[in-house]
Amino acid sequence: MRIAIIGAGCSGLTAIKHLVQAGLNDIVCYEKSDQIGGNWVYTATPGHSSICKATHTISSKSMSQFSDFPMPDDYPDYPSHQQILAYFQAYTEHFQLQKYIRFNVAVQQVRKIAKERWHLSLSDGTEAEFDYLFIANGHLSIPRHPDWKDDFSGHYLHAHDYKTNQGLENQRVLVVGAGNSACDCAVDASRDTARVDISLRSAQYIIPKLIMGKPTDTFAATLQWLPQRLQNRLQKISLRIQIGRYRDYGLPEPDFSPTQAHPTINSQIFDRIRHGKIHPRSAIQGISGQTVYFTDDSSQEYDVIIAATGYTISFPFFDANFINWKDAAHIPLYLRVFHPDHPSLFFIGLIQPQGCIWTLAEAQSQLIAQLLTDKIRLPGNWRESAMTEGKNWAQQFIARPRHSLEVHYYPYLKSLRQIIKSTNQSSK
Repeated sequence: MRIAIIGAGCSGLTAIKHLVQAGLNDIVCYEKSDQIGGNWVYTATPGHSSICKATHTISSKSMSQFSDFPMPDDYPDYPSHQQILAYFQAYTEHFQLQKYIRFNVAVQQVRKIAKERWHLSLSDGTEAEFDYLFIANGHLSIPRHPDWKDDFSGHYLHAHDYKTNQGLENQRVLVVGAGNSACDCAVDASRDTARVDISLRSAQYIIPKLIMGKPTDTFAATLQWLPQRLQNRLQKISLRIQIGRYRDYGLPEPDFSPTQAHPTINSQIFDRIRHGKIHPRSAIQGISGQTVYFTDDSSQEYDVIIAATGYTISFPFFDANFINWKDAAHIPLYLRVFHPDHPSLFFIGLIQPQGCIWTLAEAQSQLIAQLLTDKIRLPGNWRESAMTEGKNWAQQFIARPRHSLEVHYYPYLKSLRQIIKSTNQSSK
């Protein structure tokens, strides 16, 4: 069987590794850039990467390393983007993955052909056909812009294009959003600007990176044996003890549980607010020139707006009538991997977990590798489940575009492992 993989980021790399480990060697991974790493390859060039120069992980080292390849002992609890890229490079070298990757080759078009096979047209002018196709191109490359983008006459940029605070000296900056990218941009920009405001359309759980001396995800892992309601209660209590009330910082108080929305993991934002370096503002009501009008009837002039307004799901190599989830409220995939109409098509890393994405991509890859080598089987009703599963996930979170890919880390990981366990038992 011939297997194609689109993308050599964290998801594509672990897919190669587990396919090869299962004995499948006729693999080609197409990477449009000149190196592995995906979004973790920092460059100052706008449009290339979604990380900025100051980026560190928001999941801890112990909860972010692949199961059979630990991070170096000297890495901190929250590694920098340079350290993460070095880790992926070491992973690639250790498992000899590079020989399966074709660099500087973009997949321009994908067509499904007879017998559930796939025809790929490539940027180097060649074409190829495969039996199976892995989509690992990520979901943080196409920015979602706000409707008022063109109303602002100052300098506008999406968080995707924010690299450093260079050039923002003495500027009045508004950051729109309160997710991880928004808070990172606000903190970084606030070091040299004249003023940084951050506009929140709705309440958001902003959680410190350390709770009771432990990385937040490590602390949360110790609570997994408890019922979800009790976990939520303990998380709220620990947050109250550690940071107080959100309104003490001029932030709106969430009226939902911590697990109903994707959390923002950031400790510095609280310090910068209380030191007067970042000023919370309400939602944007309208913009005229360089003046922004807020829903609390206040207004302010800005030189720069940084919109941390998320991303759209994009597969530029598919025809829009084939698969198009740009505005989808939920994704009809079984286990966020298997498409009910295309059993030879697999999505790796098309998730937004409350935890580390690439450890879940590793589990997805393990599952598919065992499936393709006939070690396991999917349940008979997997196609029907694909249609309902996305809706079930969506009901567990607040209805926002960012939650169309959201999963709870441990329940999702458990569901992957249960398939392996149940199918192994049924085959005995």
